Amino acid sequence: MSPVLAGVLQLLALVVALGLAYRPLGDYMAGVYSSKKHLRVEKWIYRAIGANPDTEMRWPAYLRGVLAFSAVSVLFLYLLQRFQGSLPGSLGFSSIDPDQAFNTAASFVANTNWQSYYGEQAMGHVVQTGGLAVQNFVSASVGIAVAVALVRGFARSRTGELGNFWSDLVRGTIRILLPIAVIAALVLVACGAIQNFSGIHGVGQFMGGSQQWNGGAVASQEAIKELGTNGGGYFNANSAHPFENPNGLSNLLEIFLILVIPFSLTRTFGRMVGSLKQGYAILAAMGIIWLGFTALMMWTEFAHHGPAFDIAGGAMEGKETRFGVGGSSIFAVATTLTSTGAVNSFHSSFTGLGGGIAMLGMQLGEIAPGGTGSGLYGMLIMAIIAVFIAGLMVGRTPEYLGKKIGTREIKLAACYILITPALVLCFTAAAMALPTPVHSMTNSGAHGFSEILYAYTSGANNNGSAFAGLNADTQWFNTTIGLAMLLGRFLPMVFVLALAGSLAEQRPVPATVGTLGTHKPLFSGLLVGTIMIVAGLTYFPALALGPLAEGLAS
Repeated sequence: MSPVLAGVLQLLALVVALGLAYRPLGDYMAGVYSSKKHLRVEKWIYRAIGANPDTEMRWPAYLRGVLAFSAVSVLFLYLLQRFQGSLPGSLGFSSIDPDQAFNTAASFVANTNWQSYYGEQAMGHVVQTGGLAVQNFVSASVGIAVAVALVRGFARSRTGELGNFWSDLVRGTIRILLPIAVIAALVLVACGAIQNFSGIHGVGQFMGGSQQWNGGAVASQEAIKELGTNGGGYFNANSAHPFENPNGLSNLLEIFLILVIPFSLTRTFGRMVGSLKQGYAILAAMGIIWLGFTALMMWTEFAHHGPAFDIAGGAMEGKETRFGVGGSSIFAVATTLTSTGAVNSFHSSFTGLGGGIAMLGMQLGEIAPGGTGSGLYGMLIMAIIAVFIAGLMVGRTPEYLGKKIGTREIKLAACYILITPALVLCFTAAAMALPTPVHSMTNSGAHGFSEILYAYTSGANNNGSAFAGLNADTQWFNTTIGLAMLLGRFLPMVFVLALAGSLAEQRPVPATVGTLGTHKPLFSGLLVGTIMIVAGLTYFPALALGPLAEGLAS
């Protein structure tokens, strides 16, 4: 079987699996967030934290819940790392330095999972399982909760109430993420991923030096790492490590876990607003971008130049032979079009245009299908922008799902789409202008610039993947990328929840013959075009200095 055919068959199998899961999972999640009943374990949690799950919140109260919970999570994870040397199960590792502890705490709470450390050489079992793995669950649940609050803003009228954050957080964790993660972890163990609390073992001499490896609860963390679109690996090699991703079957499963909730949330959206066709329109836009990016990535990586590439079956530098070009390309697109950041290959070793595709996927806002929750609310913001542009073209007040998109709504949407590019470009410019940060670049010229641009794009968009050619474990990068991750995560949530509150207060507007049909293929095409134009106008100059220049020169 040719490598190209193998890659295509993997893609087809993935599409079929996602299609089979779409309806039951989407309907189940809609039922979870619409139910009035509380499970017994949920009642225990509410009693422990002192929350009343039946109290409805307006958007400021909902936002305070998000920010308060996240602030406590950052502090807890920071302290856990700083005291690691005194904790049992630390495997002899010392406490984490302050700047790196801040960076890691910000990273995992912001659902970014950017890692400037070697996991198997820095973090013991307590920090890995009691700190990082816990944040993999709750940070993903926070993203879904904010998305559900925005959906309620569209579904409700003449009220500013968006639900209860604590109820949404607990339900997302207990009823959705935990059960699926348990099943996925068992399958990963069956595939060969390790799951233990073993210590450090010596493997003997290898090429003149000794090798060591340590065990850990890898399969369980790998499951939620992908399902929650987190991305932080137990080992430095991430999903390229055989203990995390043993074979082609586990690789396909991990890609499925990355995509299944973000895609299925479009049906949850359609079910909650009372029109499945609206969900299908959003799904179509996501699917077009994802399939287009995947096909383009596979083409660039299979387009060999010379006999060495022909023999290897493509650009195999930095890729695992057990996955090949096809499996690596599909994984790379899935992880950068979502907020996952997990890698099964080194993106710095991709072709110039291939690295640019991965970078552009993040710069779109990671909305195709995006992260758990963040992809849906990001795409709905872009839908509002698309409706506004359509309204300008026909000369009427834009409407979406029966809600008028007025001055307040479009200002909030505009702030949302501007904040992340501002963080990326400003931090990149500062790093390139100052004398010290550029010393962390492994490469010079266009590729070196791409390393810096990719790092801040990954941080501010809460992705977490890296070009693998940048030494980011410095005070400058640990601090600035940490700030970019926190600001890139929580400032957009402010605008999303404010927009949700504004929409929920409106009275529904009846559809007329002049209303734009946002459930039709025409709108899906308009939405895709709006996304590509906005991202292109924002990032094209920076991309021209990095991956485009490198790709055209090769």
